[in-house]
Amino acid sequence: MATTWRYAALPIALVLLNGLFTFHNVWPTAFIHWQGELSIELSVLLLLLALIQRWRDAVPRWLLVWLAAASVIGVLGRYGEVTAPALYGRAVNLYWDLPHVASLAGMLERVLKPWQLLLSFVLAALLLGSMYLAAFWAWRQVATSMRSPRTNTAIVTVASLLTVWFVLQRVDERVPRAPHFSIPVAYTYGNQFIQVAEAVTNKGAVGNLPASPKLTSTLSLIEGADVTLMFIESYGQVTYARPEFATPLASDRSRLLAAIRAKGGDAVSAFVESPTFAGGSWLAHISFLTGIEVRDGATAERLMTQSRENFGTALARHGYRRVALMPGLKSQWPEGAFYDFDRIYDDAAMEYTGPAFGWWRIPDQFSLARLDALERVRPKSERAPLFTFFPTISTHTPFRPTPPYQPDWSRILSAAPFDAPDIERSMAQSPEWSNMGGSYLGAVRYIMTTLAGYVQQRLDRDWVLIVIGDHQPPAMVSGEGASWNVPVHVIAARPELLDALRRHGFTTGLDPSTNLGPMHTLGPLLLAAFENQ
Repeated sequence: MATTWRYAALPIALVLLNGLFTFHNVWPTAFIHWQGELSIELSVLLLLLALIQRWRDAVPRWLLVWLAAASVIGVLGRYGEVTAPALYGRAVNLYWDLPHVASLAGMLERVLKPWQLLLSFVLAALLLGSMYLAAFWAWRQVATSMRSPRTNTAIVTVASLLTVWFVLQRVDERVPRAPHFSIPVAYTYGNQFIQVAEAVTNKGAVGNLPASPKLTSTLSLIEGADVTLMFIESYGQVTYARPEFATPLASDRSRLLAAIRAKGGDAVSAFVESPTFAGGSWLAHISFLTGIEVRDGATAERLMTQSRENFGTALARHGYRRVALMPGLKSQWPEGAFYDFDRIYDDAAMEYTGPAFGWWRIPDQFSLARLDALERVRPKSERAPLFTFFPTISTHTPFRPTPPYQPDWSRILSAAPFDAPDIERSMAQSPEWSNMGGSYLGAVRYIMTTLAGYVQQRLDRDWVLIVIGDHQPPAMVSGEGASWNVPVHVIAARPELLDALRRHGFTTGLDPSTNLGPMHTLGPLLLAAFENQ
């Protein structure tokens, strides 16, 4: 039995080590599987170990410890490389994504019960420890087997042939692609290192940015009407493209459109292409507001070192007060100075005392009602027209718990905005991390219902509502290969404005049928339509 195990241990160790560096994602889950690929890194490391074994007669233990630790680091890099596109929809950029880990941790702390959070940490520690022990065992088996000259020679021969074949496959297209080699983990980390180096090197550089587009308008077709720009979090074309979302949302959109028309207004819609996917909302915001395409944090940082006009500037020239309604803002936001808002209402300024719905806490319905109480309490004739920038939060990942909708808007700002049974039902909704589709649908239906109720409260000739999706939901919701397009709706009770928007490519109703192009072209287009250029 011992002899059998001695001969079986080496193949098992090699299969295990190869699998650590070559696994793939089971789309669109967090699980992994092996597709039969080989690791060039394992071949190179085996050659190095064989040389050390011949030179020193034994591989030192400290080297095995380092190899096991490096294997764990390699597994983490590989997991991020193959899993992030399936769950998130795009590759990870450590420089720009790592700063948001603290926010993610805070969100998990809020949405998970204490015992669930503790259990998550324990399981994570056990998983990392188990990976280390498994890797150490495998490397030790390899080192032990290499003491046999025959085994050492066999390993060197096979590893050398695989290494040469890997090189030939990359220099000569005539060489067969079999066996298949996985993308090296070293490439993953090297690519991240290059991205970090480029971000650090270019940080603060002001070159390579296009000139600002024309951001002027007489605003003759809105005549001082309040303008609300609402970016709906994770509101993507997927809500039209996938039947499991489109079918139930059709009734919600019909009710919203009926509410708009009952107030003497109408809606026009289109699609635009977001510069980001499943996250990075601020890239969509800055692209729209400045008219400059911003697809990464480095470009955003360089742009914000400059003095640039934006969509709000065009309105400010005509006496508009510019307000940012940002209930999801929980810390200092020095970047806000770039946009030159007259007032920023963050989480604290909202003074919300109702039940906290997940990490994002404040229901979008409350935010809209609070805006009216803060900025529209005086009659229109006694105040400046208002431009409001409002990125919503109730449809943010993980989409639950979704707040209940309060039909009685007079209650939403009170000390008891919701009935106890409604709160209990919402709080009973736990995030479904493995299948977020149902949670996402519920959150989008909530915002559609909220919009319908708000339109009934608010819509008149002196108000124009622009609704834009900032990006698609995560790939596990939107699907593999999903479009980056997002809907844009303009709601108003000004027929002449809506006619102008139709001439600029919009179609009537809430079902878009045209694509206007990239997000950064939308702001200038709307300003042109506001004076029917």
